[in-house]
Amino acid sequence: MNRIETNVIIIGGGATGAGIARDLSMRGLLCVLIEKNDIASGTTGRNHGLLHSGARYAVKDHESARECIRENKILKKIASHCIEDTGGLFVTLPEDDPAYHRNLIEGCKYAGIEAKEISIRKALEMEPNLNPDILSALVVPDGTIDPFRLSSANILDAKERGSTILTHTKVTGVIKSGARITGVECIDLKGRKTEVYADLVINAAGIWGQEVSALAGIEIKMFPSKGSMLIIDYRINNVVVNRCRPPADGDIIVPGDTVSLIGTTSKEISYDRINELTVDDEEISILLSDAEMLIPNVRHTRALRAYCGVRPLLAVSGEAQGRNISRGIALLDHHERDGLEGMITIAGGKLMTYRLMAEKTADLACEKLGIKKECTTHLVPLPGSEKKIARKSRIKDFTGIPDSVVGSTLYRHGQRLHSILTKNKKNYRVICECEMVTEGEIEYAIKKLEVKDLVDLRRRTRIGMGPCQGELCAYRGAGLFQEFGGSTPEESVILLQDFLEERWKGMKPVLWGDGLREAEFTYWIYQGLFGMAHMDEVKHKKKKILNKDILPADAKTDNKKKKGK
Repeated sequence: MNRIETNVIIIGGGATGAGIARDLSMRGLLCVLIEKNDIASGTTGRNHGLLHSGARYAVKDHESARECIRENKILKKIASHCIEDTGGLFVTLPEDDPAYHRNLIEGCKYAGIEAKEISIRKALEMEPNLNPDILSALVVPDGTIDPFRLSSANILDAKERGSTILTHTKVTGVIKSGARITGVECIDLKGRKTEVYADLVINAAGIWGQEVSALAGIEIKMFPSKGSMLIIDYRINNVVVNRCRPPADGDIIVPGDTVSLIGTTSKEISYDRINELTVDDEEISILLSDAEMLIPNVRHTRALRAYCGVRPLLAVSGEAQGRNISRGIALLDHHERDGLEGMITIAGGKLMTYRLMAEKTADLACEKLGIKKECTTHLVPLPGSEKKIARKSRIKDFTGIPDSVVGSTLYRHGQRLHSILTKNKKNYRVICECEMVTEGEIEYAIKKLEVKDLVDLRRRTRIGMGPCQGELCAYRGAGLFQEFGGSTPEESVILLQDFLEERWKGMKPVLWGDGLREAEFTYWIYQGLFGMAHMDEVKHKKKKILNKDILPADAKTDNKKKKGK
């Protein structure tokens, strides 16, 4: 069994866990972050990517609204390559209560959010596809943020400062010494077990934090609220469009890279369903019909996929309904709360306040460890956002490379562009035409960004996230894992199959019309042309190989004895 010793263990690789790793590493502490799947594979990666101005909370949750606008301003400075400053509109439809418009203005003023009334004509100039029958419009400093890029940049910074990142590794138990937690036990996908010892364990596992705390004999009560979203096949709006009414289902359309996202629903679910989430037909109908009221052109688009996440909410003031539970931050010191030293839990909050949650958690961690260093994450840019690259410099450094390739790579990785692109034609060969992902970018992601499979690669580069959903780029990407990731041909085929199955989960709820025809074409390519139907034989062979590596020595001996009989 492997053994690692460090200062702090962080359980959970969402935005908050990644932010904590960065914050603590900037204060000189060594961290080991453990994530059972991939970075941002949980709730962090299952939202609509809104850079909140706080206006959505301004009427009912003033504290959350103030937190959002403060973090909004900070993130625009330190994470510029993860953000598109689109601006946002709140529009009142004929079906809405006009009084809410005035309440929203007052709420924004109280929270310190700059909200400006504009004419309907001006709103239609800002967003031509908007419903022309709107009654009023309000401009707010909303934007969009890529949660995958944001989390990856935090992880990259923490890693470059000495932190260790263990993805696809599950915590299976905690190690105690009396009334103190001293470490955790974990296991990776290949069955390799590791014990990690530290002075402090931080539970930043989001909704799964209830399970992590249970390993230590601690009870934390989460109230899961499922939110479903829909992606349409092209970018139908360039400004975030919100419906000016109390938060409800289907009241926002967010532009995200090459597509638009319709969100979101809120449905209370039991805790035992958090790993088996599905999007209901009713939710899809609500999202499409309500979105069409905001932007009528939605009826002419193709639904690419539907997905859902679960909000890690803690009830306050007796409330237990999804939209009524505070999005506020809950920081628990288990020494004070449960008499168990060596562990703290961070829960609640939202993507928008991840940095603030990390700061508060790191402050408590440093206090408990006797470290006297202040947080600087609000001042130091993330890797890629150090400084903007002028167009003249881009032309000079990358002459000969298509500007669309340079622009897309710069958009996703900021200043790290210089670590990715070279004038070698093989380097800037396009692998994903929808998102302009190059071979060089894939090499960089596999070698530098904790990428273990094609699904991880999708989160780092957006390969397979455009209109074709990986139809023409997945097999190319799988092949590159042999060159850059050390995979065998058989392993690359399995990576491809797993990726296609994961994509299918999101496409299945929206299979009709053009979407169904596209899915049939993809099926023909991979089953008819490439013979994926025969890959079960390869998978079975791979399992036999893995079993030889995973089985402990005594189990192998027992198997030999059985065969001898």
